[in-house]
Amino acid sequence: MQTYLRPIHFVESPQQHDGASARLAGTMLWFGAVELIVRESGQTMRSIMPVAECDALPDTAQPIFSRLTAPRAAVQIGGRTIRLDQPQVMGILNVTPDSFSDGGRHDSPDGAIAAGVAMAAAGASIIDVGGESTRPGAPVVWDGDEIARVEPVIRGLAASGTAISIDTRKAAVMQAATAAGAGMINDISALLYDDQSLASARAANCPVALMHAPSQSSDPHKGGDYADVLFDVYDWLEARVAAVEAAGIDRSRLLIDPGIGFGKSLTDNLTLINNLSLFHGLGCPILFGASRKRMIGALSNEAPVEQRLGGSLFLAMKAVEQGAQIVRVHDVAETVQAIHVWRGLRDAALTARA
Repeated sequence: MQTYLRPIHFVESPQQHDGASARLAGTMLWFGAVELIVRESGQTMRSIMPVAECDALPDTAQPIFSRLTAPRAAVQIGGRTIRLDQPQVMGILNVTPDSFSDGGRHDSPDGAIAAGVAMAAAGASIIDVGGESTRPGAPVVWDGDEIARVEPVIRGLAASGTAISIDTRKAAVMQAATAAGAGMINDISALLYDDQSLASARAANCPVALMHAPSQSSDPHKGGDYADVLFDVYDWLEARVAAVEAAGIDRSRLLIDPGIGFGKSLTDNLTLINNLSLFHGLGCPILFGASRKRMIGALSNEAPVEQRLGGSLFLAMKAVEQGAQIVRVHDVAETVQAIHVWRGLRDAALTARA
């Protein structure tokens, strides 16, 4: 038997409904009920339970409810403390010639550094530097070439005091990047692509984002056959978090990412996004990335990459409204502005007189 809890019935002003809601993972969101989902012998049973009655949840669900309501620790990236009680923006900085959205845009270290500094000035809390495209069909980049692309950019950004994440699945790149000043590892293979990645991440003693992909081979989009994408991804991430924790990386340093667009159909992606709050049951901060992805084009008359701002903003805010702690985006200033407006609405709701 497998048990899941999905926070639902979000409450705008919990102070007006004393005891009827619970705070979600220390964020600015309160939920009034959970969807209790039990899967057993090929059957899925669902029921809704108000928060006020959650003391009566089955024993298998009680630890999950505790994880839903436990605040997430701040992320320590170098000398920076990134609080997760409010949504944060991670800016995407690709120093590659072939990334699906901005490949070749930053063709010199100085230009990439300037772009990263500009994103930080626009409100990005973290800059995610990547030196290898993982779009469908992209070739694997030799470790040395990837290091040559990212290392000078990371050194330059670190000198400016920027919080930096390295977007890589290779141990050698992780080592070089963290030595150069990166304070977080964002691995689309969840430390499975390279046999040495887990040891490198453990030695770096920094936050690590574990993303779901159906394959940890050279093609992360390979496969993608799911019995039920929502629970398959959840179970995979749950097992991976447990394995990484058992290998010596504390759960408080782990973030999870459902891997929107990686080996998933449009329907799969929509299911994951609509049910994103389920993943708080894993007890780790959620990193969400759907910026400019092909699903936006699929839903908007095949809009090209450069015309996907509206969809990117909506998906980012859909994630924020389900408690995602970090949204990974190309369009930093626009996303930061959207979150500021959302924050204003939340502040007004949370301070309204009872």
